[in-house]
Amino acid sequence: MSNAQTTFIMIKPDGVERGLTDEIIGRFNRIGLRMRGRRDLTPPMKLAETHYAIHKERPFYPDLIEFITSGPVVAMAWHGEDAIAASRKLIGATNWEDAAPGTIRADFARSIDKNIIHGSDGEETAAFELGLWFPDGLED
Repeated sequence: MSNAQTTFIMIKPDGVERGLTDEIIGRFNRIGLRMRGRRDLTPPMKLAETHYAIHKERPFYPDLIEFITSGPVVAMAWHGEDAIAASRKLIGATNWEDAAPGTIRADFARSIDKNIIHGSDGEETAAFELGLWFPDGLED
């Protein structure tokens, strides 16, 4: 049985600034996922606030919004077999110190606040984030 999914992945401003975009995209290609959409942009405040609304009451929220709107990001839609779980495994734990060797965060992140990349954590989250960042739909 096939479990084809599409998930949302975002290379955060620290990853873009450090020139990691091509390396990260290559890693997703190498695990067999196919890009169905890409947007390079500096997120407007409203988009960032909507994306991270779940964290609005947390003390780190203002810093998170300031960071994510501080420079360009690469917003992507990746499709393939178990894309959400495969992406989460490739990305690694939120805290780079807990991330497994060979994951994107273990290899490149050096702070929990600036951890290079975001990935949807489930099907509902992916649907919400894809609709938010790709309001005109995705490529076939």
